[in-house]
Amino acid sequence: METLAVVLEAPERLALRALSLTALGSADVLIDVAHSGISSGTEKLLWSGKMPAFPGMGYPLVPGYESVGRIVDAGAEVRGRIGEWVFVPGANCYEGARGLFGGTAQRVVMPSARALPVAESLGRDGILTALAATAYHAVVGGKAPDLVIGHGIVGRLIARIVVALGAPAPTVWETNPNRRDAAGYTVIDPPADARRDYATICDASGAPDILDLLVPRLTKGGEIVLAGFYDRLSFAFPPAFMREARMRISAEFTPADVAATNALVASGALRFDGLISHVRPASEAADAYPAAFGDSTCLKMVLDWSHV
Repeated sequence: METLAVVLEAPERLALRALSLTALGSADVLIDVAHSGISSGTEKLLWSGKMPAFPGMGYPLVPGYESVGRIVDAGAEVRGRIGEWVFVPGANCYEGARGLFGGTAQRVVMPSARALPVAESLGRDGILTALAATAYHAVVGGKAPDLVIGHGIVGRLIARIVVALGAPAPTVWETNPNRRDAAGYTVIDPPADARRDYATICDASGAPDILDLLVPRLTKGGEIVLAGFYDRLSFAFPPAFMREARMRISAEFTPADVAATNALVASGALRFDGLISHVRPASEAADAYPAAFGDSTCLKMVLDWSHV
């Protein structure tokens, strides 16, 4: 079998080309992908060549861990799943390219256990499953944040999930005036905030110098949750010492996080409307990737595979 896939040949060099797929195993499923999201965090690092060394890292590689589509074939052990609409959190099924993430392709083969059912009624919003579960993981790992840093896609999801869980609405900092739109919570310019007693601050900015800005805003014993992805972080120790500051790293989501966010969506408490700002045909991937990273109006870029 073959598939068309987005392939990062080298930093800032991308192609849409045919790749051979690995054979379908007895517990594997074959998925026709409908939509793929572009991550402005992880994939930006892959695009720029600044991704830290991970096992399996290297070029050429197929990026992506935010796809949705339908199971169209399956191995003998999982034939009953044919026809299901699922979320694809990445795939490693290519000959001639690495599948470190591997979800941005027209077709993928993956273990059935990794294909996560999602509501087909979500349509392309289903690609937000991983980001919503990541945001949920950050929120429920401790006390709900009363301050969120950044009103991009992850910051918005964190704030929405805090509200959906019934906790007090957080304040959100956003430096870009064009991203201060919100409903159900307040988004402000950081210099306009005089508070110095936040109990839990959740950073979704990924900024390398963020800790020195946030530590002085903590109450004593307060916690900073790092929900972005960072190359290197440092901070001045004395202010953190005086506040007995705590830091928590929120990493990968779990299947339980996916189930919990799906339940919030199904109940109507959590909505994804207004989060996907740009959609391009997958054939325009070479233009879509730099736009996803460089266009300040782009909250989330999605590739549509339906016409490829």
